[in-house]
Amino acid sequence: MGRAQRRQILTALGFVMLLGIAVYFMLWNIDYRNSSRDAELLRTQFDLANREAMDESAEWRRRYDAEVDNAGRCSKELNELRSSVGESGEVSRNLKKKMELLQKENMDLLERVELLKQELEAEKLRCSVQ
Repeated sequence: MGRAQRRQILTALGFVMLLGIAVYFMLWNIDYRNSSRDAELLRTQFDLANREAMDESAEWRRRYDAEVDNAGRCSKELNELRSSVGESGEVSRNLKKKMELLQKENMDLLERVELLKQELEAEKLRCSVQ
């Protein structure tokens, strides 16, 4: 009688262990599927953030290039005026006024280019941190 009871207990213990293993594998499978979805979601969010950062970087670069072109144009006009003034020997009031306006505009544009450079660097740092 002791042997049959012992066998029955071992069989029940084995059955309970198999059920425990089955439940463990089911829980592991559920967790694995959720982890896969989370990884895909993170990958999608990263791709979206990366595209947004690239678009913003391109916009800042376009602004910077436009300001550099504008500053170069003003500088070229200023140099042409200086050379024409130097050749003629006589400076008219209109040329002086135009030259002063161009110098002022050139200084403003150079300051703006510097500001855009700083903003571009700040955005690059912000994008690289993210």
